[in-house]
Amino acid sequence: MGRYIRKIGEAFRRGDIILLLMCLALNIFGILMIASTTNQVGPVRYLIIQSIAAALGIMMYVLISSIDTEFFSENRYWLVVFNTFLLLLLIPFGTDNGSGNRSWLDFPFLPIDIQPAEICKITYVLIMASVMSSFQSRISSVRSVFTMVFHLGLLAGLNMVLSDDLGVTLIFVFIFAGMAFSGGVSPIWFLAAGGGIVALFPILWNFLGDYQKLRIEILFNPDLDPLGTGARHHTVRALRSLTGGGMTGQGLFQGHRTQTQGALFAQHTDYIFAAIGEELGFVGCALVVLALFAIIARVIWVGTRSQDYMRRLVCFGAASALIFQVTSNIGMCIGLTPVIGLTLPFVSYG
Repeated sequence: MGRYIRKIGEAFRRGDIILLLMCLALNIFGILMIASTTNQVGPVRYLIIQSIAAALGIMMYVLISSIDTEFFSENRYWLVVFNTFLLLLLIPFGTDNGSGNRSWLDFPFLPIDIQPAEICKITYVLIMASVMSSFQSRISSVRSVFTMVFHLGLLAGLNMVLSDDLGVTLIFVFIFAGMAFSGGVSPIWFLAAGGGIVALFPILWNFLGDYQKLRIEILFNPDLDPLGTGARHHTVRALRSLTGGGMTGQGLFQGHRTQTQGALFAQHTDYIFAAIGEELGFVGCALVVLALFAIIARVIWVGTRSQDYMRRLVCFGAASALIFQVTSNIGMCIGLTPVIGLTLPFVSYG
């Protein structure tokens, strides 16, 4: 027992306690908001699950912090196998959970559904960091870049084909871009990729579903659903809730739409930021944004201070994922980005 206690203590010493406390503080706030947004349907189950998830997060922090990066590098291919196996489980156990995307695993012996892509985000960052570390001295070589692209294509392709979840798939792409840029990949590769995307865009557009195309088109065409009864329906409701709180909000557990069942869609998950705006106002939203970007800044700061290339890349990969998910979720709530069903990190339920 004493040996395990020493290992836990060592993990806390090796990790960044300030970052952990920042994440926990925001997570506690998130639990409070989940209690408010699920008040009309009974919050107990949601609070228990979210609290267990927070405890599991701390356990994961201790586990990851206690393992040397060399271990992940040496077992990179097992991580690839793990990700592939986890996503393939969507074939027999996949469910859309009412979202339209078959992104969750519904095991009959578990009381909750599990989204495998959320787990794969962590392991993908480790895989990318390992691959880039092995090519550190020739990071912009054709072999290096194509190896990185292969791992992205494998994971993003599997997730897109099996779940049709474009939002989470784009997180993998953003992690790839952020890590490649911060890892020193030549800008020429980014210019080539950008040119390729522009050239292939008409073809890629045809692979999108009609509802996905519409979610993009309404951002640029105000004549599409101007009354908010169709494609803009959820965004219009979210904006009304977000702006309905004014400067200081209507009060926790007092939001008109938040406390009316069905008035605000996914108010405890995708649109919890709109609920924060209604109940805690502009001040509450601003503090949440500051807290989120303080966490991201801390992750980047830890990365820049690391002398180890792979550890540094792990931090930049985590920061890239957070940046994309935060900006996408908040942008979705204010009508600046397409609705792609991403939750607000540390705050949303799940």
